[in-house]
Amino acid sequence: MAVELVTTDGIFALDGGEWEVTNNIWIVGDDREVVVFDAAHDAAPIAAAVNGRKVKAIVLTHGHNDHINAAVPLRDAVDAPILLHAADRMLWDVVWPGEAPDGELTPGELLRVGGHDLGVLHTPGHSPGCCCFHDVASGIVFSGDTLFCGGPGATGRSYSDEPTILRSIRDRLLALPDHTVVHTGHGDSTTIGAERERVLARAAELGV
Repeated sequence: MAVELVTTDGIFALDGGEWEVTNNIWIVGDDREVVVFDAAHDAAPIAAAVNGRKVKAIVLTHGHNDHINAAVPLRDAVDAPILLHAADRMLWDVVWPGEAPDGELTPGELLRVGGHDLGVLHTPGHSPGCCCFHDVASGIVFSGDTLFCGGPGATGRSYSDEPTILRSIRDRLLALPDHTVVHTGHGDSTTIGAERERVLARAAELGV
């Protein structure tokens, strides 16, 4: 399975604050068809990287503006459905009032692309509808903002909760083999093994 990275720069806005961020957009599949994970800031470089291949879905790891603010233009450019977990619809509606995702992500379902199956893991905490996507055959998980190189994603803002994200990571992501590569929503990739100790230490500290 081919995994391609596109990065875009823009603003993450929530609770009245704004932060400059660089987002990772992951394009997964083969030379005929792909799935795009997240649609950040600018649809043009994402569509260019797709390069005419069939896009089976634009899959949003969660509903924060910096992961969805290019979703509708990208849908128009590549003619693909947008998928989002229903629990993040309130975040979507802030960015795209009057528009709607085309489908909902269901925990346990499989996204099939290029001969690979990616399982949908519901991992709330950074937001209620955060999802990760695990390709067993390739030993890869796409974690969005749930798990980074350096530990759990941010909490402390609206709709987020640190004990919840720690439970999600412990119960769903740390159940994966240590060698599993974690492709994140921002920054460098990592592995489950590299993040295990710090996640478990923080969970123990909070009594999770």
